[in-house]
Amino acid sequence: MHDLSGKIIVIKYGGNAMLSKSHKKTVIGDIIELSKLGARVVMVHGGGPEIDSMLKKTGKESRFINGLRYTDQETMDIVQMVLCGKLGKDLAAMICRMGGKALSLCGLDGALMYAVKLGSEFDYGLVGDIVKIETDIIFMALDHGYIPVISSVAMGQDSESAYNVNADTAAAKIAAALGAEKLILLTDVPGLLKDPADQTTLLPYVKVSEIPALVEQGIISGGMIPKIDCCRDAINQGVKCVHILDGRKSILNTIRTGTGTALLDGTMVTL
Repeated sequence: MHDLSGKIIVIKYGGNAMLSKSHKKTVIGDIIELSKLGARVVMVHGGGPEIDSMLKKTGKESRFINGLRYTDQETMDIVQMVLCGKLGKDLAAMICRMGGKALSLCGLDGALMYAVKLGSEFDYGLVGDIVKIETDIIFMALDHGYIPVISSVAMGQDSESAYNVNADTAAAKIAAALGAEKLILLTDVPGLLKDPADQTTLLPYVKVSEIPALVEQGIISGGMIPKIDCCRDAINQGVKCVHILDGRKSILNTIRTGTGTALLDGTMVTL
């Protein structure tokens, strides 16, 4: 584990892995411990269930197209309020209460993330495609001993709008821009499974070159496709390795001491 001292680790946290208070405490405790061991930890978070809940309270229906949330202006206001406001601040506060140091940021702070409207045959509304990461504010936080907690909301480069950005994509882009040693995607499954119904079929290692065949075989399918795409993009942009881990388990128990690159659990994607 000490081999990670001084290395940047980007951890994407969100979705259903955030819903349990006990699981959340485990994840936050591990992130603090990694930081105390000398790793420079950056957390990037989404918050789909929390956004769904707030939309429901306001009487607005959640709508998805190809797995992406359709984001009109009213939805964008709620996304920004939930992610950049309550959720980001709550995560940073939890880190501080548990003995760490954290700073809540979003893509609008210091123009950290620039995006343009996602181009597609479908209209996703105010969903953005990240085109630029300004790393200065992240490095400033890290250099002063803080864990940056970054919400996946970006500043519009092509308009004055804020954009809703997929948190996996944001984490991959940030990891690449920072020259991260590792990107860790916390989810609610053990990793990539040959058979989703059988956890003993976990694939512990996947090379980028193997991804097309795994898609063709149907092993990578559904919601795992965009996640694996993020892994591939991060690796191709210089991140050493990407881990897909179960966010309901301890991060520290899944990273082996010594080389700091092997897994006891989950799936590791490498070049």
